[in-house]
Amino acid sequence: MRRVFTKAAGLAAVGLLAFATAQPAQAHTLTHQPGHADTSAAYFVMTDITREEFIVKLTKPGDIEHARELVSGETTDRPHLFTRILKRQAPYNPRWSYHNNPDSTEFFDHAFEVCDATIPYVEDNLDEAGGAFLPGLVWCDWTSRLVREVPAP
Repeated sequence: MRRVFTKAAGLAAVGLLAFATAQPAQAHTLTHQPGHADTSAAYFVMTDITREEFIVKLTKPGDIEHARELVSGETTDRPHLFTRILKRQAPYNPRWSYHNNPDSTEFFDHAFEVCDATIPYVEDNLDEAGGAFLPGLVWCDWTSRLVREVPAP
């Protein structure tokens, strides 16, 4: 019974992410803030229980603001990242063979087990991602947390 529930919950999570990312894109407003040259994209170091570091790119203004609040300690609400991965290296994250899709990235407190995996586990099993492992390429590392913002590459 637990297995059926886990699969159903995983499919529901994938469906929710698909619905959320299918909404019309909002225009990104360029605003200038002290210390931040351009808020149309921001880059953050994410770590997890393994202490490995992974660079994430964020493009939605609300996500960028929330990430900066997490890094500064202004909030502890929704500290983890939920995203679809893209199975290719990104110039801003050269250590890993995958990266986050900034258009699908969200923050969460709790998520379904089917999308939980650590940074190196995703790398080690990337060829299986999108099937039974990380269905729909949805990744939600339960121990993920942002530790600092880094300059754009």
